[in-house]
Amino acid sequence: MKDRLKIGIVCYPTYGGSGVIATELGIALSEKGHEIHFISYDQPFRLDLFSEKIYYHEVSVSEYPLFEYTPYELNLTSKLVDVALYEGLDILHVHYAIPHASSAVNAKQILATHNIHLPIVTTLHGTDITLLGKDKSFKPVIEYAINMSDAVTVVSENLKQVTLEYLRIKKEIVTIPNFIDMSLYQKKSDKNLRKNLAGEKEFIITHISNFRKVKRVKDVIKIFNKVCQNKSVKLLMIGDGPERIKAEQLSRVYGIEEQVRFLGKLRVIENILAISDIFFLPSETESFGLVALEAMASSTAVISTNSGGLPEVNINGKTGFLSDVGNIDKMANDTIRLLSDINMLKKFKLNALEHANSFALDNILPKYQEIYKGLCHKIKEK
Repeated sequence: MKDRLKIGIVCYPTYGGSGVIATELGIALSEKGHEIHFISYDQPFRLDLFSEKIYYHEVSVSEYPLFEYTPYELNLTSKLVDVALYEGLDILHVHYAIPHASSAVNAKQILATHNIHLPIVTTLHGTDITLLGKDKSFKPVIEYAINMSDAVTVVSENLKQVTLEYLRIKKEIVTIPNFIDMSLYQKKSDKNLRKNLAGEKEFIITHISNFRKVKRVKDVIKIFNKVCQNKSVKLLMIGDGPERIKAEQLSRVYGIEEQVRFLGKLRVIENILAISDIFFLPSETESFGLVALEAMASSTAVISTNSGGLPEVNINGKTGFLSDVGNIDKMANDTIRLLSDINMLKKFKLNALEHANSFALDNILPKYQEIYKGLCHKIKEK
């Protein structure tokens, strides 16, 4: 097998964990000398195209008079065939089961008619299983796409268990956790930034999400309201989405709107996390909890639920505290407990940074490279 591969990466370009991981993976692989071809309907959120080894191929989403709805899966399949043929891809790594893995499987079958055998790696990130996988109308397609992939990975042990529970999967599933480039988060606290956002004696609590219902953004406000009654604190809300207005309204109902800052979507979050003391993540479910890991890499303690893969990231009583979904009182009390004991807070922050190091990019990247190597070697043998 050649040392330098041409790798196609299919992902959502939007503000979310799977897109971030796929983009960071591609960038890291390009720095190892591989040629990376991103394929999506828009340029991925964190993608910097100023690299001689990174390319972006846009999937057309033009409307056709014949179709009532744009047939994105067909458009994606066609683009995958085109890129594989004319760029000479060695392997295709798709993030999410549908429509990405299902399109890749169709493209692979078309390419086989050209005597091209393109191995597919499918990485499952969460909602493609926890949401779509539980829908009977999608289940057969998801099962087929996963079973027809050449390798399947998931981002947490919890997601692996859920996948095997809800779907009939014959393929071996390998857990490769999400990773983080630790160098991005080793920021010194910006005193001027902190001064602009909070008072000298105020603690800073942060929440970052896409503000969807599953993130339970109103719980963030409810928890913070209880903390406000005991401690001098500011809450920074980063992101945007359908639940933002409700969260803003709730902060006004509680009369704490002056203590809450809604900062919208920020391309760079590292500087905010570097000045944060505690990070809130009261989600209904998280297949991994990448944003919690980002907070921990910034030496920030985490208050989160114990759902999904979060216990694999946030270690209860060490890097933060875990609670059942919706247990507002416990999450508030845990926060107050940390803010009342500065030595404990400092210890948790150090523990968070230490644990985050185990998810460092240099520890995770070789696991993907080993999968690529194994699949390409099999193709060569054939």
